[in-house]
Amino acid sequence: MTETAARTPVVTFDHNSETHSEDPAASYRKLREEHPVAWTDAHGGYWVLSGYDAVFEAARDDYTFSSARNSYGGEGLSVVIPKTPAPFHIPIEVDPPEFKKWRKLINPITAPAAVDRMEKIVKHFVTAFIDDIIETGECDMTSVIGVPAIVTVDWLGLPIEHWKTYATAFHALLVAVPGTEEFDQAVKVDLPMLEEVTRGVIAERTAAPTDDIISYLVQQEVDGRPVTADEVFAMVDLLLSGGVGTTASLVSNTVVWLYQHQDVRQDLIDHPEKLERALEEFLRFFSPTQALARTVTKDVEFQGAPMHEGDRVLIAWGSANRDASQFDAPDEIDIERWPNRHTAFGIGAHRCAGSNLGRAMAKELLSQILGRMGDYVVDVDKLVRYPHQGTNTGWQSIPATFTPGPRLLASDATARSAQG
Repeated sequence: MTETAARTPVVTFDHNSETHSEDPAASYRKLREEHPVAWTDAHGGYWVLSGYDAVFEAARDDYTFSSARNSYGGEGLSVVIPKTPAPFHIPIEVDPPEFKKWRKLINPITAPAAVDRMEKIVKHFVTAFIDDIIETGECDMTSVIGVPAIVTVDWLGLPIEHWKTYATAFHALLVAVPGTEEFDQAVKVDLPMLEEVTRGVIAERTAAPTDDIISYLVQQEVDGRPVTADEVFAMVDLLLSGGVGTTASLVSNTVVWLYQHQDVRQDLIDHPEKLERALEEFLRFFSPTQALARTVTKDVEFQGAPMHEGDRVLIAWGSANRDASQFDAPDEIDIERWPNRHTAFGIGAHRCAGSNLGRAMAKELLSQILGRMGDYVVDVDKLVRYPHQGTNTGWQSIPATFTPGPRLLASDATARSAQG
């Protein structure tokens, strides 16, 4: 790589810093208004694309801005800065044209029709999780927001008894501070154990398929040959990573905001039909995946910035979603906003395949929270944010009280698979 001086403009910015995590929206706003494309020396150096136009253009150009795993910026997951110690992921770390054959395998299991068939699973676990706290009148609302993790584990066909470990380990990989006990527990202990569990299930389903997603994947072909166990693991690990974090981030931010804006909360309670459009606005405003990374494949001038082969690039979805050139009053939530061309699920070929499932889980969670414990009161003095908010934003503790209500399912419903 060439010297930093060849890259301009240069700014002081680090999306993983404590300063940024205190107020990501303000941090990106300052950057976007001054330099929508800029270079920072943090983490070995990377470009930050914070303007909507820059994000839109780069995200659609996979030949210049590659998602493929590479050695630039060190070893590990290519789509985050700094890279994290994660296994190779398919298809997010594969570029077109190879990308298409893998996405073709994923699309049928994440399409709207497939998600519609999952309604039973999603509703079962949301109901069960709220049942577990509804009679007490108090809870940490993040316990309810664990639903996406258990739904994902059950949907894939993994042992449901490990769902909490899957949730905490994958979550820690993106939001915990490297070097902390939480991060080390995930990387050195939990993730290796979970990889062994996942690979064991893949082997079992290869020998005797059942009716779950892993069984579907092990029976697929690419290039006229059966997929390998390693390739199935690469897809399953990605589906787990996406399933345990982004929806929880969205819902945690939303429930806190709705408590702080009780007129909007009451409007959604009185008019539940508004939730679908409101959900798109919550996605825009909170951008549960704040940013993902690419790597420049060739020397190029991009919107006036001199980029070089091997440069790392942060595509800031969260910043693009607050760009005043695209959204009126971008720092305000308008649940009636429409159309809403947000970038919360990405843009282009790599647009999130799990967006339909994420929406379905978020909608059911918010529907039942508002319908069954809609008068909840959050203890704002005891809120605890994610320590890192560079990739996912949200709250890791949301203490709340509410009017107790009745259970709807049997007492052991949370522990049971919704598929059997």
